[in-house]
Amino acid sequence: MNKVSSENAGLYIHIPFCEKKCAYCDFYSLTDLTAVDAFVDGVIREMALLKNLPLVFDTIYLGGGTPSVLPARKIEKLLSRASNCFDIQKDAEITIEVNPGTVDRDKLRGFRKGGVNRINIGVQSFSNAALDFLGRIHTADQAASAVSHARQAGFDNLGLDLICGLPGQNATVWQNDLEQAVGFSPEHLSCYTLTYEKGTPLGKKKAKGLVEPLGDDAVADLFIMMQRILDQAGYEQYEIANFARLPTAGIASLRSRHNQKYWTSAPYIGLGPSAHSFVELERRWNAADLHTYLSRLKQGVLPVETSETLTPEQRLTETLYLELRTMEGIDIPRLEQTFGLNFHKHYGNALDDLVQEKLIELTEKRCALTRKGMRFLDGIVGQLIGQ
Repeated sequence: MNKVSSENAGLYIHIPFCEKKCAYCDFYSLTDLTAVDAFVDGVIREMALLKNLPLVFDTIYLGGGTPSVLPARKIEKLLSRASNCFDIQKDAEITIEVNPGTVDRDKLRGFRKGGVNRINIGVQSFSNAALDFLGRIHTADQAASAVSHARQAGFDNLGLDLICGLPGQNATVWQNDLEQAVGFSPEHLSCYTLTYEKGTPLGKKKAKGLVEPLGDDAVADLFIMMQRILDQAGYEQYEIANFARLPTAGIASLRSRHNQKYWTSAPYIGLGPSAHSFVELERRWNAADLHTYLSRLKQGVLPVETSETLTPEQRLTETLYLELRTMEGIDIPRLEQTFGLNFHKHYGNALDDLVQEKLIELTEKRCALTRKGMRFLDGIVGQLIGQ
C-alpha cells in the first residue's frame, strides 16, 4: 500500500471474542476468552508494524465479535497505543459495539473514560422470544438497562441495532421494537433484515427445512413500516439499513462517520484476525484464525492472508453497489471522471427501465434508489452491470 488517498481514513479493530455465538452470525469469533491478553498484545504488535502509516484517521471502530467482553482497561490500552502509532485527529469518532449482556454501569463508564465517544448497542429486539430465537445472551430488560447506563456513563452519541424479518414476525412485534427503540431517543439506528448465512446454526436449520424464512412480501411490508415510523420520529434514512436522528441547530450530522467510509470507498485499515483493509486499489484480509494471526506477528510479519488489486471492472461494480446503498446515490460526474465513461449512454437502456419501474431517481448528476428501489438493490445493480 504505497500510494494513499488524501481522504481521512478509518481504523477498524476486530475483537474476536463472544460469550456465545449468535445463531445467525458468520463473523469470525471465539467463545474461549483465555486468549484475550495474547490477542491485545498481538494487536499492539500489528500496530507497531504499521506505525507511521501515511494516513490521517478520523474514526476508530471496535467491532467483533463482542468488543464489550473485554475489560475497559484493555480497550483503553488499545486506544492509547493506536494514538501513539497513528495520526489520529483529536475529534475522531471512536465507536465500540456492545452486547447488553456483557456490560454494567461501571464498565460503560470505563469505556467512556478510556476514550470511546460513540457506542453501538446490539439490542436486535425488545422481544424475549425473538432474542431467544437469535441466540442472544441478553433479555429485553437488559437491553433497556444498557441504554440507560450508557447515557449515565456520558455517551451522547448512541446507536441501537435491530433485526427484522424473523420467521413468523408480524407487524405488531416489529412496530413494538421500533417504538421502544425510538423511545430511548438514540442518535442512530441500524435496522437489518435477518439473513441465513451458510454454515451458521441458523443457515443449517434453514437448509434442513427446520426454519421457514419470512416471505419477501412480508419483509417488504416490515421495511415500509420501518421507514414510516422512523420518518415520523425524526430520523433520516441515509443508507438502506441506517438512520440518523436529524441534527438540531449547533449539532453536526449524527450519521456514522466510520460506516460511511465503506460506502464511499474511503481508505480504512483493519487490525485483528479476519479484519479487512482497503487503500486505493488494494484490498487485503488478515488471517481468520487467532493462532495463525498471533504466530505471524510473533515472527515480526503482518498477518495478511491474501490481498488483491481491484480491476477497473471490479471497482466500477463496487462503486455502483456501494454508492447506491446511500440516499445520495451515485455521483455521476465523479464516476464518469474516474472510469472514463458516459453514465447515461453506458447504462441507458437499463436506466430507462429502472426509472419507469420507479426503482431509481435520475438526474444529470445523480442516480439514487427510490424508497421502493431500496428493497431491490442487488437486482438493480445486476440489471446495470448486465448491460
